[in-house]
Amino acid sequence: MNNKKAFIFDLDGVIVDTAKYHFLAWQKIAKALNINFTHEHNELLKGVSRVRSLDIILELGNVPASQEDKDKWLIQKNEDYLSYLVDMNESEILPGVFKILQFLKEQNQGIALGSASKNARPILEKTGILSYFDVIVDGNDVTNAKPDPEVFLKAAQLLQISPENSFVFEDSVAGVQAANIGKMTSIGIGSKTILHEAHYVFEDFTSMDIQFIKSLIAK
Repeated sequence: MNNKKAFIFDLDGVIVDTAKYHFLAWQKIAKALNINFTHEHNELLKGVSRVRSLDIILELGNVPASQEDKDKWLIQKNEDYLSYLVDMNESEILPGVFKILQFLKEQNQGIALGSASKNARPILEKTGILSYFDVIVDGNDVTNAKPDPEVFLKAAQLLQISPENSFVFEDSVAGVQAANIGKMTSIGIGSKTILHEAHYVFEDFTSMDIQFIKSLIAK
């Protein structure tokens, strides 16, 4: 197929389930500050930068903090998070993802990662799928967090494909909004109730067939 499009994937909750490790690391920080941090609260952090995530947690507990304190907690959170990633392998790839990546690669489509994570490359290496991505744009490469579309626009630009010919796979409201603002087609992975702003929504990649991907390529 010569009809080359850009397929841009978020990382956490889309390709791998590292969201659970972020939750555990944030919960540890929150517990030390006597803040009750639940799975429901964790939904507020999806697609959000590390700095903003800490601010949200502090706001939940109405805890004042100096910049020095914040910097210390951010370092601690990342160290705790990375400790959970040490034993990551291909079993962490969410069901159905590999099949889609493989098909897109076979069809010579543009494949990019667009994630707020600053640990994207080591995660892709540990799970054995780094070679599937033509372009990686992560938290080290952008200054604006989602719903700003910077991360996705940069990925499309590096692939040399227009936003109108780009498809974004996202599990967060902020990520879906970023794709929409960037004039891209948003594909939500998760709950239709939560991700209702997306152009398409699938519970996960196992409920997405190859025919759907073919239809996107043919657009």
